[in-house]
Amino acid sequence: MTIPLPPTEPDDDASIARRVAGGDRAAFEALMRRLNRRLFRLARATLRDDAEAEDALQEAYLAAHRSIGAFRGDASLSTWLSKLVLNECLGRLRRQARRQNVVPMVALEGDVQREVEMTESRDVPAPDVALVRAEMRALLERKLDELPEGFRTVFVLRAVEEMSVEETSQVLGIPEATVRSRHFRARSLLRESLAQEIDLAEKDLYEFGGRHCDRIVARVTARLDENDAPAA
Repeated sequence: MTIPLPPTEPDDDASIARRVAGGDRAAFEALMRRLNRRLFRLARATLRDDAEAEDALQEAYLAAHRSIGAFRGDASLSTWLSKLVLNECLGRLRRQARRQNVVPMVALEGDVQREVEMTESRDVPAPDVALVRAEMRALLERKLDELPEGFRTVFVLRAVEEMSVEETSQVLGIPEATVRSRHFRARSLLRESLAQEIDLAEKDLYEFGGRHCDRIVARVTARLDENDAPAA
């Protein structure tokens, strides 16, 4: 949902930037609320951790507030902020990599991790629609987290935030052709990964084990005992 700026005030990017640079906290708050979801998703896709993404977004906002006076309108304000968020996230990945003495997986386009964490739930009542959606969202997020970072960020910006190829290219600093190819590849990998989940789930359809099995055995045994009982 778009958060409107106070009426009678111009809401073009240059005007908003001037107001924020001039100390207008209300304008900055409205700007944050307007872009929070998009920027969080970008951070989350890069860092694969909710808490880290929130921290990165907060730091990027603080950096934006300090430097917004330098905004010249060469790109949209949302694109400018997206770059700040991405830079903060990549900086965190680099620092984390140095601590772990490994190379961060920032631009890898190799194979997707294919380990599937399977959990079983037996004899659980059918969930309501909200729970089904939550479970589906969690599955999609987990599968998206398994993609290389370069694919994740493109997919989130293009498919989730519905940014144009041009704007995604500007945010990530990659050619438009690369945006298109990564988006296509990310969708293909996600479909393949989700299809594997479905194939695995098919093997458990109409599962008849656990308490189901025990109950039938107990009932049949009880009936047999009744039949074997001597007549009165």
